[in-house]
Amino acid sequence: MTHMDQGSRTRCSADFEDIAGDLLHAARMDDMERYCQHGSTSTYQHSVAVAYYSLRLARALRIPCDERSLVRGCLLHDYFLYDWHDGSQAPDRWHGFTHPRHALANAERDFALNDIERDLIAHHMFPLVPIPPRCREGWIATLVDKACSLREVFVSNPYANLCPKEAAL
Repeated sequence: MTHMDQGSRTRCSADFEDIAGDLLHAARMDDMERYCQHGSTSTYQHSVAVAYYSLRLARALRIPCDERSLVRGCLLHDYFLYDWHDGSQAPDRWHGFTHPRHALANAERDFALNDIERDLIAHHMFPLVPIPPRCREGWIATLVDKACSLREVFVSNPYANLCPKEAAL
C-alpha cells in the first residue's frame, strides 16, 4: 500500500465512521461478535478491518469506486451468522465455498443492498467461488479479505496497533 500521511488516515477514519456507523449499530451486527473468524478475531472485528482497510487501499491507490458500497459490502461480506468451526452450527462442511451465499441471504433479509454490495458479498471468496467479482469494489474486498485473514491467523491481537479506534468499534 502506498504511504498515507496522518491527515489522510484521520480523514479516512472519519469517513469510515460516517459510512459504516448506521450499519455497525444494526441489531444483528452484534451477533457477529459471538463468532470466531480466524485465530482470536471475531467475525465482527474481521469485517470491520476488511471494510476499513479496503477503503484505505482504494484511497491510497486512488482507485475510483463507490466508497459507500465498498464499506457496506465489506461489513456484510461474512454476515453468515454461525460458528463455522462448530460442525453442529454450520449449514454444511464447505464453509469456504458456501458462506458467501449464506452471508448474502442474511444481508438481503436484514438490509437493503445495491448491486455492488450483492456482487462483493457473493464473490469475495474468488477463486473458491468460481465466478470472480464483476466490480472493482469486489476485487478490492477480495484482496483485502485475504490479507486480513492471513494477519489474523499469524498475529496475536492483529488490529491492536494497526487501527486501535476501528478495532474497538
